[in-house]
Amino acid sequence: MWFFGSKGASGFSSRSTAEEVTHGVDGTGLTAIVTGASSGIGVETARVLALRGVHVVMAVRNTGSGAKVKQDIVNQVPGAKLDVMELDLSSMDSVRKFASDYKSTGLPLNLLINNAGIMACPFMLSKDNIELQFATNHLGHFLLTKLLLDTMKNTSRESKREGRIVNLSSEAHKYSYPEGVRLDKNKINGKSSSFRAYGQSKLCNVLHANELAKKLKEDGANITANSLHPGAIATNIGRHLNIYFAGAVGAVVKYVLKSVPQGAATTCYVALHPEVSGVTGEYFLDSNIAKPLPLAKDSELAKKVWDFSNKLTDSQPGESSS
Repeated sequence: MWFFGSKGASGFSSRSTAEEVTHGVDGTGLTAIVTGASSGIGVETARVLALRGVHVVMAVRNTGSGAKVKQDIVNQVPGAKLDVMELDLSSMDSVRKFASDYKSTGLPLNLLINNAGIMACPFMLSKDNIELQFATNHLGHFLLTKLLLDTMKNTSRESKREGRIVNLSSEAHKYSYPEGVRLDKNKINGKSSSFRAYGQSKLCNVLHANELAKKLKEDGANITANSLHPGAIATNIGRHLNIYFAGAVGAVVKYVLKSVPQGAATTCYVALHPEVSGVTGEYFLDSNIAKPLPLAKDSELAKKVWDFSNKLTDSQPGESSS
C-alpha cells in the first residue's frame, strides 16, 4: 500500500526536495534549457541545476521577469552560470526563433527540460489558431525538441555524455477525453471542458516522450526521454481553475500538497541522477518510476500523436497542413 511520503525504490519520496535528490551529483560541464524558468517549480529547477554546476539557459516568455529570477539565483548561488532567452511556447514563430538563436550561440545542449505549462485556462486559440493548452503544453515543446534534437545528438556524441529530455506531464493525463487525444484540429479547437483539454495536453507529453525514446533508441543516440508528474503543488499554474472547485480540492488535498522544492525534485532527479542513466520511455512520480494511464503506453496512439504533431508544426500560416 502506498502512503504519501513513503520512500520508493530510489530511496526518495514525495517529501524529498530537489536539493536532496541531487545531493553529491556534479553537473559541471552540462548545459540545460529549462522552459518556464521564471515562475513556480521552473525557478527551483533552474536554481538547483545551477547549484550542481549546470549551465542553465532559462527559456521564458517575459525576459524582464527572467532577469530578476536570474539575479535572485546568482545571489543565492555565487558563480551560477545562467542565461535568459525569450520563448513563447504558444507561438511556433517564437519557438523557431528561440531554436535558431540558441544554435547561433554555439552552446552545447545536454539537458532539455520541457517544464512550462498552463492549466485549465478559459478557451482561447494560440497565435497559430490552435487551442491554447494543446499549443503551449504539447505542441510548442514538441517543436522545440524537434528543432534542438540535432544539437543534443551532436553534444552527446562529442562529449560522450548521455543527453536527457524531460517532459513535465501530470496525473491529469488520466483525465483526458474518453478517446484520449483528439487527432483533428477542428476537434481540438472545439469548445469543451478546459480540464479535459489540459488532460489531453498532459497525455500528449507522455506519449511524446515515449515515442521519442523509441526513435532515439532506433537511431542509436545516447539520449533518453522520460516524462513525469511533479506532484500537486501550490503554484500559480492553476490560477484559472474555478474558484469553488479549486477551494474544494484545496481543502481535500491540502495535506498532500508539495512545497516548490519538493515539486521540483522529480524533474531534477530525472535530469541529473546517475540512477536514471539509460532509463528511457518511463513515467516518474515522486522520484520513482510509476505507472501512467495504460493509454499512455499505447504505441499506436503515440505514433499517431507524433505524426499529427509533425503535420501541425510543419505547416506554415496560410499553408496546407497535409
